[in-house]
Amino acid sequence: MRRTRFDDWPCPIARATDLIGDWWTPLVMREFFYGRRRFDEIAESLQVPRAVLTARLGRLVEEGMLTRVAYQERPVRYEYRLTEKGHAFGDVLLAMWRWAADWQWPDGEGPEVALKDRESGEYVQPVVVDEHTGRKVTMRTVRMARARPRPA
Repeated sequence: MRRTRFDDWPCPIARATDLIGDWWTPLVMREFFYGRRRFDEIAESLQVPRAVLTARLGRLVEEGMLTRVAYQERPVRYEYRLTEKGHAFGDVLLAMWRWAADWQWPDGEGPEVALKDRESGEYVQPVVVDEHTGRKVTMRTVRMARARPRPA
């Protein structure tokens, strides 16, 4: 069955889904935030089929989320590094983390891992805030509006 593409839809959620809509892509990206850069490290950590990982990494490079850099000359070996666009995806992973931590465990339970601030060591709970006002943003506090005129 052929997959429906959403990469040219006018909705940002649809376009993001086109890139991260399979279950491996967010997990592959998570590995980079854990500090992994090399194919074998990621493959071992995720226990992902090599062909699947190759395809996901290729798409992430093509989309500008990762860059491929040689780290060894003979034989040539590569590692992957987050680009600015890839680093920005961390916000998406944090939102996913928060939602899952709040809703994907039975009441009174939660994940065995948590997020801590690197400087203070305090536990953190990610939220989405408006970058101009600093106020928390939810789907209840916003509405959809046209950002620019529709092309003729």
